[in-house]
Amino acid sequence: MDTLPAVVLAAGEGVRLRPLTRHRPKPMLPAANKPILAHVFDGLIEAGVSEITVVVGYGRSRVQDHFGPTYRNVPLTYVVQEKQLGSGHALLSLEDRFEEPFLVAYGDQILDSNIISDVIEATGEEVATLGVLDHSRVEHYGGVIMDGDRVTDLVERPTDERRYRLNAGIYGLNPKIFEAIRNAEPRDGEHSLIDALSWLVDSDAAVHGTVTDGLWVDATYPWDLLEVSRDLTDAGLAGEGRDERIDDSATVHETAIIRDPVVIGADAEVGPGTVLGPYTCLGENVTVESSAVIEGSLLDSDTRVGPNATLIDCVTGQGVSVGAGTTVPGGPGDVRVGDRMFERERLGALFADRVEIGGASSFAPGTMVGPDATVRTGADVGGSIAERTEVR
Repeated sequence: MDTLPAVVLAAGEGVRLRPLTRHRPKPMLPAANKPILAHVFDGLIEAGVSEITVVVGYGRSRVQDHFGPTYRNVPLTYVVQEKQLGSGHALLSLEDRFEEPFLVAYGDQILDSNIISDVIEATGEEVATLGVLDHSRVEHYGGVIMDGDRVTDLVERPTDERRYRLNAGIYGLNPKIFEAIRNAEPRDGEHSLIDALSWLVDSDAAVHGTVTDGLWVDATYPWDLLEVSRDLTDAGLAGEGRDERIDDSATVHETAIIRDPVVIGADAEVGPGTVLGPYTCLGENVTVESSAVIEGSLLDSDTRVGPNATLIDCVTGQGVSVGAGTTVPGGPGDVRVGDRMFERERLGALFADRVEIGGASSFAPGTMVGPDATVRTGADVGGSIAERTEVR
């Protein structure tokens, strides 16, 4: 099969990535200086896809305003999922658009084009064809049990000792999938594509898996964005041109020390004596002033870092201001997300959108600061700081 039209599911918020998703959806978070969703589109287009329907919902204006009607000369059709009632619910709204097989991909998981091409090639008369990978961390994602090329079980976050492969989240689907979605029992009021696939497996319908290989990355929690950017940088998939690490419009002082790999976005400025990298991404219009040290960090657009600051294993949102002499010594640290504590994660600190940090502040490993919070000069900060909080 030469190619298939694609549906990209990009309607969800990404609750586990709060506070970064407080004002924008997960697919629009940065991954090596581009939105995660842009990397998804890149993989599809490089696999030959020439028609893309994007299901949007939470923060949809951020998606539509950023990408507009086309991406890399491929038309984008937007469909709004007014209520986020699951991936299956989103697909049912597209039922009248497809009479032939089509692809489905998630807008928050990055796949290289080889994985997508293999699924396109394997898609045939079966109701569903899944891309599956041999992966060491299946227990954190979706597991697939296969007998030959036939899927015999699908388990979310498996804990038993069976030999699972990873569900890569790319599907070649026959229009018969819509009937399966309706027949599968909803859970908590949501219709899931995975539940529909499980219903097909239990009904002895032909659900096939194609074992493939290639880059697959997913950010579930805020610190995962550092690993995602690292993987993309190592794979040469960083920067606006996929392999251009320093934008032509960026300014890097001749005395700055650049320790590759780094990615420096459009109109960014790196001041004298600054040490940048390795594995550091500066977004558009980021300014790093003199003698700062930025290592293993992801600084989103319009962030400003004052002189003599040190940021290690740090993630910022947009429009963050970090005062002179601020210190983030790096991870590992214990991080609280909601009511759950994660121990020894590689996160120095996270500063959400428009956080303002006074000079000479210091941050314990694993600190997370919510949007529009203010940290006054000389503060010693740890734990989770709620949005709009003032810390003295």
